[in-house]
Amino acid sequence: MSQLPKPDREQLRAKYPDVFDRPAATRLAMPAMIAGACVVFVFGLVNLDFSPAKLWSGLSQLGWITLMMIPPDPGSSLPAYLSALGETLSIAVLGTTTAAVLALPVSLLAARNIIPSQLLRFPVRRAFDSIRGVDTLIWALVWINVVGLGPFAGVLAIAVADFGAFGKLFSEAIEAADKKQVEGIRASGGTALHEIRFGLMPQVLPVIAGQVLYFIESNTRSATIIGIVGAGGIGLQLAEQIRVLEWQKVSFLILMILVAVAAIDWISGKLRFAIIGQRAIA
Repeated sequence: MSQLPKPDREQLRAKYPDVFDRPAATRLAMPAMIAGACVVFVFGLVNLDFSPAKLWSGLSQLGWITLMMIPPDPGSSLPAYLSALGETLSIAVLGTTTAAVLALPVSLLAARNIIPSQLLRFPVRRAFDSIRGVDTLIWALVWINVVGLGPFAGVLAIAVADFGAFGKLFSEAIEAADKKQVEGIRASGGTALHEIRFGLMPQVLPVIAGQVLYFIESNTRSATIIGIVGAGGIGLQLAEQIRVLEWQKVSFLILMILVAVAAIDWISGKLRFAIIGQRAIA
């Protein structure tokens, strides 16, 4: 087998001077960033009182708790746990759909192809950013103090947090819609409302439906977390069992959550493919 000729280094240097004769600042930029990241990482460990001894002790404690969780056993509380799981799913579905219904018309005001004026779009977009910047758990704590403990506070927390997220996602989907359909309706004498109804909505509704289904799956986990702080559902049951050290019941509740999330993931995936069609495969 014939060997390839060795490249002429001087010829390559003359042909690609930017590669061989890079400025010192360019050559040192990457090592400097890596060194800076390492310094920040070490500083964070020291500032947060990282201790290998505490970590090792915690791992042994975690192993003991894991052994205490076997086998999972609901005891006589299975009906209550099933009811709490249904409550969690209801919180996720109702909160997500409420946010989607409220965010869809408002997202039109944040889309560039609907509202060309930056002066009008800017406050709507910043409002979405402000709402989205607060975590669902914080909204849950706020609404618990407003309407009291229970699933209603959980629904409001998810609805408000998702309102900001949906507003951004829906407006971006509207902006990415094909202009040809809108122009065709305008050329045929349609009004601005006709352009939105028959030109934009048929394009973006499958995308929006897929996003809503994904958020329902994600919010099932969020509803569990906010339940721990008093917003109802299976999270409240989980917090109570951890508090009284009933580890077998804790493991059973965790398994219930995992099965529910997996089932919702499978169902929402099938529905997304049914709504979006073959475009989801590409």
